[in-house]
Parts: sequence; C-alpha cells; structure tokens
Amino acid sequence: MLRSSQPLTGPNRKRCREDEMLLATVLDEGERGFIIDTRSAQAAKQARMTGGGTEPKSFYLRWRRLHRPLERGRPLQESFIKLVEACNDTSINMDRWLSRLESCRWLSHVKAALSTACLAAQCMDREKANVLVHGAEGTDTTLLVTALAQVILDPSCRTLTGFQGLLEREWIEAGHPFHLRCARSAYSHARLKQEAPLFLLFLDCVWQLSRQFPFSLEFGECLLLTLFDNAYASAYGTFLCNNEKERRVGQGENTHSLWAWLNQPGERKKYLNPLYSHNALVIWPSVEPQSIQLWQGLFFRWIRSSQYLDEAWAEIWRLVEGN
Repeated sequence: MLRSSQPLTGPNRKRCREDEMLLATVLDEGERGFIIDTRSAQAAKQARMTGGGTEPKSFYLRWRRLHRPLERGRPLQESFIKLVEACNDTSINMDRWLSRLESCRWLSHVKAALSTACLAAQCMDREKANVLVHGAEGTDTTLLVTALAQVILDPSCRTLTGFQGLLEREWIEAGHPFHLRCARSAYSHARLKQEAPLFLLFLDCVWQLSRQFPFSLEFGECLLLTLFDNAYASAYGTFLCNNEKERRVGQGENTHSLWAWLNQPGERKKYLNPLYSHNALVIWPSVEPQSIQLWQGLFFRWIRSSQYLDEAWAEIWRLVEGN
C-alpha cells in the first residue's frame, strides 16, 4: 500500500516521468495496480486549474483509477457541529431526534470512510494488487483510508502497541495538520476554514470495528476517548503542531510523549479490552446502514453517566482475572 498527495499535472497535463517510473517499478511483470482517489472525478478535474490533478491513464497504463470521494473540510466540520448540538438537546422528541441525526450526515461520513478502506483492503487481500491512495495534499482523507485499511488487514495493528505505532506512522509522522484541523471543538462559535475532524472520524470508524468485532481489538473504548481528548486538548506534545518538523523545532524538547504515559503499567490496563483474543484473520466490517451506529460513549458522554457501563467492565475484568 502506497500513499501520496495528488500529482501536479496542471491544466497543461504535465508529465513526471520519474513518478511514472516509480509506480511502474512497484508492479511486477503482468501485475496491475489500483489508484484510489479520495476526491470525486469532478474535483480532481477542477484541481488541474490550480496545478493539481490526477494520473493520466495514457501514462499509467497498468494502474486503474477509482474515485471514492470523502469529505475533508467545512462540510465535515459542520456535520460534527450539528451532531453535537443534536446530542446535547435533551428536549427534542424521537421524530425530531431521528430527523436531526439524519440531517447532520455524520453516520454517512463514517460509512463512506469504512467503505473506502474496505475497497483498499479488498484490492490488496483478494486481488493481490498494489494500491496507491491519495487525495489533494495526502495528509487528510488519504491517511484516514490507509490507516483504517491496515486495522482491517493487519492483526498487529489491532494490538495496543501496534495501534500506537500505526497512529505514529500514518497520522503523526505522515503530517496530518492536527493544529489546524483540531484548533477548536464543536462547541466553538468560530468557523475556521481549516478545521475538520478527520482524526475523530478515524477514531469513530475504529470504534465501529471494535463493536462489530468485540474480541479482535486488544484496546477498548477508553483508549479511543483518550486519543480524542488529547487531539483537541493535551498536556502532551504528541498531537501538537501541523507536522513533524514543527514538533521537532518548536516543541520536541519541551513536551512529553502521550505514549510514554499510556504505557505505564499502572495506566496501560485501563485501555485494554478484557475480551481480547488474537485474531489472525482479516476483519471485514459490515457497512450496511443498519450496522453503523452512533458512538454513544463519545457523543453522549456529557449528558449521560457511564457509571453502569464502568461497573459492568469492572465485573468483566474480575471474571477474566478470576479464571
């Protein structure tokens, strides 16, 4: 699996022979690859007017391009805001709640992200093909798809240590601009153009996987909630800044790692799934509308006590350790 930003073909359809050779060398003789573009065909075409674009079929003969558009900007942030507002409105009746849940379209974004990740995983697992994923800059929806595909395919990414490595590799070192995307929460009245909860969408998709495969992920919901909290407000430097250079130059020596704290023996247990059993198989999630559920542990956490759920998990741990 490869990832990149968009090729800079521009309105004159410029070629980059080095890029063509690079992708050609990825494929063995007789093999074909798939390019999954997380923009619509129309958006990719419009990007040529500002210097971007996509790979011309005539120069990438053994690569098949598939467009799977995913929102990454203002529409995604507005969807997040509307969902939080609906969840916090305890005065609405059932019909009004269901209407607002549908109109915010958050679950549609979750479904689209999982569907695209499944497509990338299927190309690799069932077609035995190489896959290149890209969007515009390659630091937003591109990372969403490649990270989710690895959780689906690779059992090591479903362990607590492996998942931390995945986040470090596919989000932090890959240059997701956390400072711009997570500058303010859904409660802010400001509407900054660069805000978009891509990382939250990823965490939500992982929660969907954990719900559909409750024994296959070594970590539980508590880890996902902690990661969400630290992406928006943190005493650690792991999610600060917009790229690795900024972190190293500006904050690297002045902050501590979130992973060092999470992996302390006294802390680590809180994030483990007591029902975990190693599963070496690929986990294929259902993306049917009936299978995608609202992440209540996150979106209802401020209006509904988790006391009974916490007590249930404590009892499960007691039973597991007793055996």
